[in-house]
Amino acid sequence: MSIVDSVVLGLVQGLTEFLPISSSGHLVFLRALLGFEGQGIAFEVFVHFGTGLAIITVFWGQICRLVAAAFRGIIGPGDISSKLKEDEHTRLVALIVIGSVPAAILGISLEDKIEQAFLNPPLVAVMLLLTGVVLWPTRYVKSAGRRVNYKDSILIGIAQAIAIIPGISRSGLTIAAGLYRNVDRSRAAEFSFLLALPAILGATFLNARKLLSNSSPTAVLPLVVGTVVAYVSGYVAIRLLLGIVRRGRLDRFSYYCWVIGLTGLVLTR
Repeated sequence: MSIVDSVVLGLVQGLTEFLPISSSGHLVFLRALLGFEGQGIAFEVFVHFGTGLAIITVFWGQICRLVAAAFRGIIGPGDISSKLKEDEHTRLVALIVIGSVPAAILGISLEDKIEQAFLNPPLVAVMLLLTGVVLWPTRYVKSAGRRVNYKDSILIGIAQAIAIIPGISRSGLTIAAGLYRNVDRSRAAEFSFLLALPAILGATFLNARKLLSNSSPTAVLPLVVGTVVAYVSGYVAIRLLLGIVRRGRLDRFSYYCWVIGLTGLVLTR
């Protein structure tokens, strides 16, 4: 892989991982239409680590509070039920854990079928069209200003699990699910990104294990460049999307998804 390839793929991964336009869909089209090939497992591990770092950077203060709350919930005095009622951050940790379960179950049980879906560009194009269908009606949603509850976390978690299918935007589907549940816009976006962190780091860890078992040498420079580009572009994408969601204009991305989906459907038939 050349440095130019690593920059392009890192940029695409960083931007489309968080903007509601499907990173998996764009990477499938890049490979199918332009002949781009990643550095295999190694490149995937590094760029996902970069996007995970972007989430940690943006939400550093909140993540520190959540980690502290998790320790208080496990080893602190008092029973867990009281902590969940009284401590907002302990409750949020529980919501993230609950929301992470559907994607973990689906990802493990359907791993082979999901990998096959990445080899089917027309399917990915259709999924992008469906993403646009989900995003467009959010323009009519009125925010009730409430926090995420346990039922919300399950439904948003199911949305994240569905987004394992390439072409379905994880951020788009999870934020839209929160909005349709009348969760406050900013809280829906924040929960979506915090919920993504275990999934991204979990996928990174699983792929890292495969990488360690692979004895073939890898070029370090393209991996580092791809990681840095994915981190910077991911950080920018998160900041951009947070502002767009607060203004209630998530629907704008539906047009992009429809254009790319239709184009991909035509070109990959």
